[in-house]
Amino acid sequence: MSRVPPGPPLNTAWALLATWFGAGRLPFAPGTWGSLAAVPFAAVLQWLGGPWAIALAAFLLFFVGLWASLRYVKATGRKDPQDIVIDEVVGQWIALILAPISLEGVLLAVVLFRAFDIVKPWPIRWIERRWPGPLGVMLDDVVAGLAALAVMAVVRWIGG
Repeated sequence: MSRVPPGPPLNTAWALLATWFGAGRLPFAPGTWGSLAAVPFAAVLQWLGGPWAIALAAFLLFFVGLWASLRYVKATGRKDPQDIVIDEVVGQWIALILAPISLEGVLLAVVLFRAFDIVKPWPIRWIERRWPGPLGVMLDDVVAGLAALAVMAVVRWIGG
């Protein structure tokens, strides 16, 4: 079981948000924990305003994520700390925009996003390497989320 190196205390807004309320500190696969922790928030957003609410929230959280990631990176001295998972939240929300409102639809969006985020096909890995630091931390997951969203669009189109 891999262990996430200790980070700053979770007593600041930026540390709480960067780790998505501590989900990024859970042992083994913090990115997956971040994606799973994003789902209940997306469900509330879906209930409040549908896909547009999720899209708007992802857009706004991207900028919050830049700020929180910058602070976290500076505090840890690591260029891409594993325990920053606000980027997974943004990417997962993007993937969930077109997910059918069902357990299967949500699971498919989570699996697709995690697959793109882990495998990092072009241009995801290129973005991660091109922009080190907070921008790269956030952008590679946005693109992984967009890739998963594209697949979800095809699934919805095929499914009628």
